[in-house]
Amino acid sequence: MATAVIMPRQGQSVESCILVEWLVATGAPVKAGQPVASIETDKAVFEIESPADGTMLAHFFTKGADIPVLTTIAAIGAPGEDVSALQPAGSASAPVASGTAPPATAAPASTPVTVQSAPRGATPGTPVPGVSPRARRAAANAGLDPQVLAGTGPGGRVIERDVQTAAAAAPHLSPAARDRLREGTLAAPVSGTGPGGLVLAADLAPRGSAPSPSAPAPAATTDLPLTGIRKIIAERMRHSLASTAQLTLNRSIDASAMLEYRRQVKAAGESFGLPNITLNDMIVFAVARTLARHPALNAHALTDRITRFAAVHVGVATDTPRGLMVPVLRNAQTLTLSDVSRQLKPILAAAQAGSISPDALKGGTFTITNMGMLGIEHFTPILNAPEVAILGVGGLVLKPVERDGAVRHTQCLTLSLTIDHQALDGGDGARFLQDLAGALENLPLIVTAS
Repeated sequence: MATAVIMPRQGQSVESCILVEWLVATGAPVKAGQPVASIETDKAVFEIESPADGTMLAHFFTKGADIPVLTTIAAIGAPGEDVSALQPAGSASAPVASGTAPPATAAPASTPVTVQSAPRGATPGTPVPGVSPRARRAAANAGLDPQVLAGTGPGGRVIERDVQTAAAAAPHLSPAARDRLREGTLAAPVSGTGPGGLVLAADLAPRGSAPSPSAPAPAATTDLPLTGIRKIIAERMRHSLASTAQLTLNRSIDASAMLEYRRQVKAAGESFGLPNITLNDMIVFAVARTLARHPALNAHALTDRITRFAAVHVGVATDTPRGLMVPVLRNAQTLTLSDVSRQLKPILAAAQAGSISPDALKGGTFTITNMGMLGIEHFTPILNAPEVAILGVGGLVLKPVERDGAVRHTQCLTLSLTIDHQALDGGDGARFLQDLAGALENLPLIVTAS
């Protein structure tokens, strides 16, 4: 009996994955545990392993297909075996059954068949059987009615990616145009006369009239589809700025003690078995210890409440080849500086390699984003909603500092704290920065006390 290859669930938040490529061709032998396909979520790339020995009899989807989790994507068994019972509903054509005569245009019965993927939802514009909770939230944010979208989930269910596809196809509206469309008497063209095809209020026309001409495209342009992780980042940043009252506080600190401590640890590292401590490790360590005394910043702002957390789960924003990711260091308030360094490096490396688990990118209570290594002195970080605070770290800069009546130039860091003013006040953020500055400027004492 043929064995199904199933699209696995990559974390509780993932509803579907994109098939990047098949690693085993139809008709080729395969061993249990051998990678047979490469798949991609909005966060990372994974491989699917064969569940059994045998021959790859059929691929039910083609490269680039967006496949719901727990769907059968391929069949493995004995050559010529009938795999039609494993074929997921809605495929464009069925694999050839063993012992039956194939149609004149089909491959011989002994040749495995690759089945073209096809949408498995309802016809656009008609109700579909069910909308996932994530799709419903995404539709509310995009101003769409999920009940009239084509669903590609199991049984035609509307999933989040269906909403994202519909939102991407909708005209890009200015705020004024969006307000006027709510009146129900006007219609928007596909493209408007604003920058980048933005539809302005003046571009709207009465429903049923001839559409207004679209703005001419520039002579030389490159259109890049907003997909995958780039699309997720765009949606989250827009949602963050639209739903929070963001205030950024800036403060410089004397980094002399941090630099001297790092020099000492680096020199003694081999003798004492210490890890290679970085400035980023020190900042994560100090933030976790300081947050334990400032619970107002270690919180989530939800629709009707603010949830404060006893545990500090620090997200560390990371620039990767696939886009911005935020791996989470859990229970950071309980870790020593050496623990932070040892545990942080592997998850950052996994994010860079694109192999990090989606669940390792969830559950943060506070985020740190460091752009100092790119020469940025200070910047305004955007909240990683629903978190109520995010810390931006700039690069080292020589600044004149007055001490004991004399002025000398000292290596300084700029800390930029963005808070949600709906959830806490500026004074809360200022006091946190004050305590954090004290912890970093006296880091050896904090490390010893821990």
